[in-house]
Amino acid sequence: MLGIIVWTLFIAIIVNIILKKVHLPTIIGYIVTGTIIAYVFDLHNAVNNHDLKEIAEFGVVFLMFTIGLEFSIEHLKKMKKEVFFTGSLQILVTTSFVVFLCMVVLGFDFKTSLVIGAALSLSSTAIVLKTYNETNEIKKRHGQRVLGILIMQDIAVIPILLMMSFFTSGDDQDVVRLIFNTTVAAFILIALLYVVGKYLLEPFFEHVTKAESDELFVASVLLIAIGASYLAHHFGFTYSLGAFVAGMMISETKFKHQVEADLTPFRNLLLGVFFITVGMQINFSVIADNILIILILLPVLLLLKYAIIYLIVRIDDTKRVAFKTALSLVQIGEFSLAILELARSSSLLDPTYSQILIVTIVISMILTPIVLKNMSGLASKLVPDDTLTITNTYNIDKDTKGHIVVIGYGHLGQEIASNLRLDGHEYVIVEHNLKYFEMGYLDDEPIIFGNAAHKHILESVNIKQACAVIVAIDNPEKVHLVCEVINDLTQSTKTIVKVTRFSEKKELENLHLEHIIVEDDIVARALVEETKECKLDLIEEQIIKR
Repeated sequence: MLGIIVWTLFIAIIVNIILKKVHLPTIIGYIVTGTIIAYVFDLHNAVNNHDLKEIAEFGVVFLMFTIGLEFSIEHLKKMKKEVFFTGSLQILVTTSFVVFLCMVVLGFDFKTSLVIGAALSLSSTAIVLKTYNETNEIKKRHGQRVLGILIMQDIAVIPILLMMSFFTSGDDQDVVRLIFNTTVAAFILIALLYVVGKYLLEPFFEHVTKAESDELFVASVLLIAIGASYLAHHFGFTYSLGAFVAGMMISETKFKHQVEADLTPFRNLLLGVFFITVGMQINFSVIADNILIILILLPVLLLLKYAIIYLIVRIDDTKRVAFKTALSLVQIGEFSLAILELARSSSLLDPTYSQILIVTIVISMILTPIVLKNMSGLASKLVPDDTLTITNTYNIDKDTKGHIVVIGYGHLGQEIASNLRLDGHEYVIVEHNLKYFEMGYLDDEPIIFGNAAHKHILESVNIKQACAVIVAIDNPEKVHLVCEVINDLTQSTKTIVKVTRFSEKKELENLHLEHIIVEDDIVARALVEETKECKLDLIEEQIIKR
């Protein structure tokens, strides 16, 4: 066993180093590692080991716990539409469509079709939220929509498991008793977690902190996370749902940041184990025997989920938010694997169909990190921002010269415009985001709505006669596109660009840009200067004492 662990760590490190060179996420590296060790050490059956499954699932538990830390109860109340309306509608519509296809096209019975439909309506909490956490997309509008749907999917696992219990139980009294017990258990669990979170958590952590022991604090964090998960599981709910609620309770205390910092290493390690177990389920013989079915089934499922989620989110949001939300959730998730395995063991699903679906699900999960990595670029190219009709938008005089063109009216663009106005400079703003455009329009800013990556938009603001162009956009792909267009139109105008990292600066070095300001570099220098001042103050104090 120890030898297998050593080889697994070695393979995971080597594979991830290689994948990082081609800018692929570690999730794929862990899945590939799982596939390799499954064949090298013949571990295909080990993935069904109960203890290994429990350990792997706690990666998702800690992930949901840290997500909960970012969302207070008040925050969740504000998201009730995303969770209960959008999330519920997505599950019901997806399940209904899959049930219809299974019964009409494939000829399955209703029970089998309903189990498959419910399983395929779920998406991968582990992959999507891990990626969104790393990229900070979770705080954006589409991130909130994705999180809301995933929370509802996590809650939906409970009625899905109840439904499967009904199908395997022939006694009506057992069914009634099961519904009653689950309802009572839900009330008890919510009451317990609320009381503990409201009255006991903060005093508990205060006493632990007084002991001045880092090990004791970490142990306390693990106790809360695992204890809440166990409590939820004891009452018949998922581990991760209990962890999410516990995280929300701690988010109300002053210890949330320290708790998150201490838990992150455990989360990342156990998530790695989880993704390795996903890779262990890849069976090439099943793929080879059913390659045609899988090649048809995979795109059909992905397109179906995309269309349903896009249309539901589009009801009350923009095209781009709907696109990103739908693209993020097209895969089928880890809970689906557990549901299908339970259906197979309960004779609700044929073992062959179960294997085909499991392989299809795992492939969809493997594709997800690649899709998420390129999502912003795809959205910029494929989905135009919603158009807005506003009369009397700003028109620049054709003879205007020596002005400054500001591209982007986000937080940075607003600060730039404010300073330019105070200094008495003539300027014009180009903005492609509806929300920011409206803000500028209502503030009587000289702002036009349009995509700065289009030449005619820049020509309309007399960019060739401008004395300077300031690019204040956060999206790296869009920054590059805009700078290329500016470079084609004019090479004499002073162009100032803000980027976050040095890697982004290198990508722009072949263009004729006057100044490329690296945010990380500016912050680093400021911090070093502050440190120098602190040292000088310390030296002065020592001299005075002498």
